[in-house]
Amino acid sequence: MSSIKVNKEQHRERRALVNQPAQKLALSLSTILLLSACAAGPDYQRPAIESPAQFKENAGWIQAAPLAVPSQGEWWTIFGDEELNQLEPRVLAANQSLQASFYTYQQTLALVDSARAGEFPTVAASVTSTRSANAITTASTGVTAPVISGQSVGVTASWVPDFWGKVGRQVESNEASSEASRNTLMAAQLSLQGTLAQNYFQIRQFDSQIALSNETVAADDKALTLTKNRYAAGVSTQADVAQAKLQVANARVQLEALILQRAQLEHAIAVLVGAPASSFSLPALARLPKAQAIPAGLPSQLLLRRPDLIAAERQVAAANAQIGIAQSAYFPALTLSAQGGYRNTNFPDIISAANLFWSAGPSLALTLFDGGARSAAKAQAQSSYKQVVAQYRQLSLQAIQQVEDQLAAISSLANEAALQQQAVAAAEESLRLVTNQYKAGVVSYLNVVTSQTASYSARNSALQIAGQQLVANVALIQALGGGTEAQPAKVAETVIR
Repeated sequence: MSSIKVNKEQHRERRALVNQPAQKLALSLSTILLLSACAAGPDYQRPAIESPAQFKENAGWIQAAPLAVPSQGEWWTIFGDEELNQLEPRVLAANQSLQASFYTYQQTLALVDSARAGEFPTVAASVTSTRSANAITTASTGVTAPVISGQSVGVTASWVPDFWGKVGRQVESNEASSEASRNTLMAAQLSLQGTLAQNYFQIRQFDSQIALSNETVAADDKALTLTKNRYAAGVSTQADVAQAKLQVANARVQLEALILQRAQLEHAIAVLVGAPASSFSLPALARLPKAQAIPAGLPSQLLLRRPDLIAAERQVAAANAQIGIAQSAYFPALTLSAQGGYRNTNFPDIISAANLFWSAGPSLALTLFDGGARSAAKAQAQSSYKQVVAQYRQLSLQAIQQVEDQLAAISSLANEAALQQQAVAAAEESLRLVTNQYKAGVVSYLNVVTSQTASYSARNSALQIAGQQLVANVALIQALGGGTEAQPAKVAETVIR
């Protein structure tokens, strides 16, 4: 019985000795897993942005009638212009600047996949064949050394476990950069769409002004004919005829200037929709859409719907992850590697148990001294983070300013439009009265010219204000992030191939 007891005790001791490495390994793995759960660097928190409760220039704004405002994807449809509705999708389909931005975004997606690859081991296979001889032996003995052949087939594998979260932080940084690139693409898309709408409305404004100029030229031609007849009858003077000719000439000069401006805007739209300027044209349409009442919402909503603000915030997240990447350099790097295969001098017989070779083991590397390189890298990452935070906050302030500017512009232009209509009515009435007086011989033709100029100027200013109202509408929509709803916009990748 005593011998059995001793044997049992010896067995337990031997088993304890055998289990010590396994216990140590389990303890080490547990410690490593515990450490790996804590990624280096600070966890990201969105920077606080101070925004007012309401837009100041939106105070007292009341929508007169319900306005069906679409989501950010097709905001231009609120103007009800079919030509514009057909042009806008062509920006997504064919604009080359937008396509370049799209492929920049695609590159960031590839960088995310590249960073994720660091989470997995690397496996490689190799087949080698070598021939060698000892030249020194041949030279010293005069006997040619034998040529030795060697062949090997093997597989190698290595893995760097992400114990300190360096790979995870790199993935986090690249993902945030990719999201920033996507929203930068959306901001470029919104900018191009807005530019197209503004150019289009300016063309329609010029169409209306050209129609007014043609009407003015026709009226001035009639007035010139009337003045010539009166001069022939001895009622008017030669000076009146000269003044009438000058009025016609000035009207024609203004008409040509408008035609030139319209042509240049038409060329700009051709580039926006990806068409050669030589083969693109828009039919003249002397009618301006009505300006719309755009609800501005709340300043805090800008952070959710303006793509450039979202892109700036994502850049902050990417910079924050870079701090963790820099900080992980202070910790040791563990590499697990293994290789195995077959090696022999005769390739046909290489696959056999006798030719098998293998090796496996970990390696641990830690930088002990680097002259402050790691500290400098960490300081650079921290400063970069503070920089993009400041840029994000500055951009937020500018976004609120842009909305306030356009709200003020829309309010002021609405008042201007109402007052200008009164001026147009007064100028037309004045022209009617003066023309009748001239026909009756009460006043000179100079009075008619003055009234004609005042009438044309008033009507032309009314058209300019109407165009400015539409441009301000578009600028407000752009400042709000494209539409008035806090919904994600359609990204160009849905159209571009």
